Amino acid sequence: MNILAIAAIAENTVRDAVRNKVLYILLFFALVLIGASFLLATLSYVERERILQDVALASIRMFGAAIAIFIGVSLVHREVDRRTIFTILSKPVSRADFLVGKYLGLVTTLWLQLAIMSAGFVFVSWSMDAPLNGGHAVALVATALELAVLVALATLFSSFATPFLAACYSVGLYVVGHITRDIRALGEIAESTTAKTLTVWIHRIFPDLESFNWTIEAVHGLPIPPEEVAWSFVMGIGWCIGFLTVAVVVFERRDFR
Repeated sequence: MNILAIAAIAENTVRDAVRNKVLYILLFFALVLIGASFLLATLSYVERERILQDVALASIRMFGAAIAIFIGVSLVHREVDRRTIFTILSKPVSRADFLVGKYLGLVTTLWLQLAIMSAGFVFVSWSMDAPLNGGHAVALVATALELAVLVALATLFSSFATPFLAACYSVGLYVVGHITRDIRALGEIAESTTAKTLTVWIHRIFPDLESFNWTIEAVHGLPIPPEEVAWSFVMGIGWCIGFLTVAVVVFERRDFR
């Protein structure tokens, strides 16, 4: 791979994403909802700090996922629609370099947005004297890795599908990824052996996005097992590499004419 080409495409992707109005709209609503958690907390007489942090962290995860999916699905289509991809690929840049550069550029953009939302979370927590601990840092870092997985998913679908279909596929897998544990739990109490086997394989095949959700442990000050965090990070990196590898294979065979 051409590292310089990847870095140049990633830098250009960040600049292009920063000019996207959808990004600012979603970021605005995320910050508004984080700020609204302050109001919701004041309406309660008990556990104000926990309500504030629970709503704020949920807002960060929800809007982060929305930004990852709705900007990621148009990563390739925009270049094809503008026909700028022909100019890029006419230079010593492989399709793999192009796709990886696009991915890294959007992940960088998302992590910058996440840093802004995290700053808003720290500010409202500080305003309500809500305690902050290492669990909150783990929850935010895990959210960053979940966003990287979602961008890899969106990149995979954008390599062969239209933005609408890619968004449908990404949202569908996002929902499934958050309920695979519940599906497996239902299968364990089922009487049918087929149902048990099927639910186990659903949990194994689809990405377990709930493994990145440490909100409850962070808000309630519960212990977070380091080995589970490490394993979720290993899986997250593996999913990113796996989705990107498939995306590159599909993208290499795509005919743009």
